[in-house]
Amino acid sequence: MKLLVYGAGVCGSLFAARLHEAGFDISLLARGERLASLRQHGVQLAEDDSPTVRRVPVPVVEHPTGGYDLTAVLVRAHQVDTVLESLADLEGDVLFLHNWAGGAEPLGAAIGHGRVLLGFPPGLAGGTMDGGVVRHRAPSFMINRVPMPIGEPDGRTTPRLERIVREFRPVGINAKAEPRMDAWLTTHAAFEVPLGQQVHAAGGPVALADDPAAVRGMLRLMRQNLAAMPTPPVPRAFAALQTLPEGLLVAVLRRFLRSRTAVRSGLSDDSPAAVAELARLAEQLSARGAVR
Repeated sequence: MKLLVYGAGVCGSLFAARLHEAGFDISLLARGERLASLRQHGVQLAEDDSPTVRRVPVPVVEHPTGGYDLTAVLVRAHQVDTVLESLADLEGDVLFLHNWAGGAEPLGAAIGHGRVLLGFPPGLAGGTMDGGVVRHRAPSFMINRVPMPIGEPDGRTTPRLERIVREFRPVGINAKAEPRMDAWLTTHAAFEVPLGQQVHAAGGPVALADDPAAVRGMLRLMRQNLAAMPTPPVPRAFAALQTLPEGLLVAVLRRFLRSRTAVRSGLSDDSPAAVAELARLAEQLSARGAVR
């Protein structure tokens, strides 16, 4: 399978490096300074704060030309419209692996409905960019225990979906077919938007944890978002946000916000790009009737 990874940020770089090392015929698309860095050094990886940097010579391209069997798009939600313009002229299936609550319709309208697959990469917040070095959790997000859901927009289990799952699994990517992928992505956004926006407003996850009233307000927004969804939450575990006592959930969320996982995750990313992505997801939720 000839594969293009579109997006050379943290997750795209990790994804491309893992597939390249597994022997896939893969190219990583990048531009500007990131392209120059990748051409000179390859994908540079380091675990947490380790001074050891590992270089993976992933082939890089500036323009998505040529025939690809699959293009995996790993960009932020607010960058998707620009990406669609480039993808319209490419051949092959396109797997959108990122935050997205806008449904498959606008994606298919731009590149062809029959080409669209939806998914979500495991451990999306599992690293940061330190100059040209991707610092990721140890072990990296490709660990077998962490699932990577992929689904057809209409929920069918098609031969192409089965093929992608089958090819990814042997190389340590626990891909699985998810028949309710759109609901999965919408549920994730319904949870992530209030969380990300409240963390940003508070000045970080620990600062938010120290404000029980703000955490309670965040939880109520999550509940309103989930209640506005036309389908039950996916995965089902998110239904606990609607049914468990508020006091218990506030305590759990505050504990999580103080955890090493939260502090070292993308929740601490207050960059303009992170803020813009949350705003785009909030718009998408609002358009689907959710309260952000």
